[in-house]
Amino acid sequence: MTTGSILPKMILFSLPLLMGNIFQLLYNTVDTLVVGNFVSTQALAAVGSTTMIVNIIVFFFNGLSVGASVVIGQAYGAKDPEKVHVAVETTIAMTFAASLLFTVLGVCIVRPMLSLMSTPEDVLPEATLYLRIYFAGVAGLLIYNMGGAILRAVGDSVKPLVFLIITSLLNIALDLFFVLQMKLGIAGVAIATIISQFVSAVMLLIVLSRTKDIYRLVWRDLRIHGKTAKNILTIGMPTAIQSTITAFSNVFVQGYVNVFGSACMAGWSCYNKMDQFIFLPIQSMSVAATTFVSQNIGAKQEERARKGTFDSVALAVGITACIATVLVIFAEPCSRIFTKDADVIAYSAYFIRLTTFFLIANCINHVLAGGLRGRGDSRGPMVIMLICFVGVRQVYLFLATHLIANTPFIVGLGYPVGWCTCCITELIYYKKKYLTDHSFS
Repeated sequence: MTTGSILPKMILFSLPLLMGNIFQLLYNTVDTLVVGNFVSTQALAAVGSTTMIVNIIVFFFNGLSVGASVVIGQAYGAKDPEKVHVAVETTIAMTFAASLLFTVLGVCIVRPMLSLMSTPEDVLPEATLYLRIYFAGVAGLLIYNMGGAILRAVGDSVKPLVFLIITSLLNIALDLFFVLQMKLGIAGVAIATIISQFVSAVMLLIVLSRTKDIYRLVWRDLRIHGKTAKNILTIGMPTAIQSTITAFSNVFVQGYVNVFGSACMAGWSCYNKMDQFIFLPIQSMSVAATTFVSQNIGAKQEERARKGTFDSVALAVGITACIATVLVIFAEPCSRIFTKDADVIAYSAYFIRLTTFFLIANCINHVLAGGLRGRGDSRGPMVIMLICFVGVRQVYLFLATHLIANTPFIVGLGYPVGWCTCCITELIYYKKKYLTDHSFS
């Protein structure tokens, strides 16, 4: 990452990330497809509505993985084997401890969170069952995500992709087996998901243990080193807090949607699945920007780090615009993949056309934030995203639904309002702090 042409390296690094994110998203998407086509509309609404709750814990842990990625990436860019070694051992030890905590916490928050979201009675039993099984096995997902962050920090985005391809295919096979053959319904898709995630976690730990590179995991040295853990938390915690609070605020957004009934809930669920696929290039370029900037800051190459940030933003904008155009044109056929219910398809297509192009603003939000985190600046993006994604969005939804009208149109605009506000604010922040003596070109 510290030598050669920037754009080709960013593309080559981000493509496996993009493919990996696609396959990781397939875990929950396949659950949605299977229950939507072979179980019931209520089961489809249940899986969709639980995504917001799952994200609270998963996003928090992913935020911490950003801290680990930056610490390891900077040490790797500075070619300091001892710092890399200590950071890897600390990262894995923290992951094991946190996995236990999040398993217990996840199981305990299920029913209160579903009640907070005003989940309808016809959806509540299946949503509760799905979430309790999912959180009982969430350790596999957390271990995989943190281990993948280690590999990406040193520039290896291929191995995490290979593992995801294998386990995604396994998840599809297990979903169909448990639902069609074993008749386990929504419990079957949850069991299939956690089995697949544990397999990916084991494979990744094996690779880290057997590599000959300086980031090798040495089990006898596995412990939490205080100074390194502090550095990881200093960088990762702001991102974790921002992601968690944003995910928690989305629970309230889901609550606004839930009042329109199970058909609208299911349509919102289908829209969210497709929205997540559009978001993947943005997410991939954000991680690429973090890795690129962290290694170049570690190597004392400020101008290269700056240029890499803007190349990442431009690439994400171009890709997202193309995908959004295709999805808007084929909104109904894409929605039909998830369900045959005409009302659900209509709601899904409606939300797609209402919000999708606004994701271009989100390219700037997340990729620019990725570049900032690579510098070790996590607090700036945290504050900006909390204000815009939580504060502005929730104020808008409350005022608009009470003073204008409580309709799917008004609620659907909640996300774009937050995205656009954040985009403007973050550009101003970056320009003032890092481009005082430079132009955007």
